[in-house]
Amino acid sequence: MAALPETPALEARDVTRSLPLGGGLVEILRGVSFAVQRGEFVALMGPSGSGKSTLLGVIAGLDRPTAGHVLVDGIDITTMPESRLAAVRNAKIGMVFQAYNLIPTLSAQENVEVPLYAGQHPGSPAARAREMLDLVGLGPRAAHRPNQLSGGEQQRVAIARALATSPAIVIADEPTGNLDARNGENILQLMAALRDRTGSTFLVATHDQHVAERAQRVMHIVDGRLNGSDAVAAGATTPSAPPPPPAP
Repeated sequence: MAALPETPALEARDVTRSLPLGGGLVEILRGVSFAVQRGEFVALMGPSGSGKSTLLGVIAGLDRPTAGHVLVDGIDITTMPESRLAAVRNAKIGMVFQAYNLIPTLSAQENVEVPLYAGQHPGSPAARAREMLDLVGLGPRAAHRPNQLSGGEQQRVAIARALATSPAIVIADEPTGNLDARNGENILQLMAALRDRTGSTFLVATHDQHVAERAQRVMHIVDGRLNGSDAVAAGATTPSAPPPPPAP
């Protein structure tokens, strides 16, 4: 008997998003469909105003599509009540932002612990947070607050936090946008290496060509539409990325 196909980490099915403008509606997303398979590292590229950030918000469950469906780990989040959606987001979706979005009054370890406490995950949040900081090369900096860390180190903490709950997918919005070239390259190497080491799934929105070079697959969005060939998940794999460099 043939094995059943594995459920994708993320699916968007004919997603449309319209917003009111001048007494009418303007379509930001126009029937976007694609899938991200488990363990893929996918880059989403597009110019400013292409709908890239809107699409990220919809697939992360932060905004609702006007039409269509978004499935995370096989769960349709499109019409889910907010009370349940928050729990699914916590368990299934990790987020990495351009501006890091760390809580300034908390240490690196405490920042990584936050989603673990919020979702009441099993085991010790402190032990899990330390494990994740070790994974991104920041174990010795666990007690430092964000203002005591470099930009690259803060983004490493954000990645550790995003992965702490073992989500189905990590969605990163311009994760290298606030970093210099060296630290940006280090973060890209880290995400690619984490995919190889842990099987984590990444969807990275960017305008940086270096991200595309690291990704297994690149999707292009223009005027709210994906290129036709971008909707199909590629089966090819890329060589393993080099291990992450030591923390600066």
